[in-house]
Amino acid sequence: MSLGVLNNIASIYAQNNLNQTQASLQNTLTQLSSGSRINSGADDAAGLAVANGLQANIAALSQSAQNAQNGVGLLQTADGALSQVTNLLNRAVTLATEASNGTLTTGQAASANAEFQNIITEIGNIGSSTNFNSTAVFSATATKIFVSDGTSGGATTFSDTVGALTSGSVGTAAGGGAGQSLSTDVLTSTTAANTALTDVTTAIADVANQRGTIGANINELNAAANVASSESVNLTSAESSIMSTNYGQATSDLAKFQVLSQTGISALAQANSVQQEVLKLLQ
Repeated sequence: MSLGVLNNIASIYAQNNLNQTQASLQNTLTQLSSGSRINSGADDAAGLAVANGLQANIAALSQSAQNAQNGVGLLQTADGALSQVTNLLNRAVTLATEASNGTLTTGQAASANAEFQNIITEIGNIGSSTNFNSTAVFSATATKIFVSDGTSGGATTFSDTVGALTSGSVGTAAGGGAGQSLSTDVLTSTTAANTALTDVTTAIADVANQRGTIGANINELNAAANVASSESVNLTSAESSIMSTNYGQATSDLAKFQVLSQTGISALAQANSVQQEVLKLLQ
């Protein structure tokens, strides 16, 4: 190779290699400091697109699990209220059975009837005042619970109806009809008490039927929440494998590029000094 001073080809090569090394070193340091293998679209465009799609799925699934748990909370509120209704009805059975006995005086029957009417009133109060997130729990309107992975094909809507609870409809009859009415029952006579006892017994069965339906819906929503949570965990693992920095590889690259940077600087210095040898020819 001829000796000239117009272009220092060795220096140009050294500069280009050093620039490439510095760019790779900067990228490696970014990966190490951020913990992310992909910090811009230039790092891995296809991988970034897949990871962003997975992140959207994860966000939808995480909220879907919460949606299902909120639905469970509403249904559990209804079940707890119905548990208290059952306790009240059991007391009503005692009163009706007592009033059906002909040994009670008129005053004693009136006292039993007064407590019985209070029980019926309280059942109606429970139905009208039980709320979840400022929404009436006991309603004939279905509550929609939405669960999705962020795609139209992965969306499911659960429609759960608790049912009304009033003195005219306690529980739900088998087959989904209105529950037993207690609004006209009294304990003012043994005959009326016998009728009331039959109605209260039926109401207890209707409440049990209503709680059974609610329990089945709770189990269904819990299963949906568990599936959404499990899928979210699996997708998070997949997203992490794409986005996360492989510290073993990155630290190895760091050591390599640090050595190349040092040798590149040394080589550039040597290349720049070569042309100074031309001066010796002019001495």
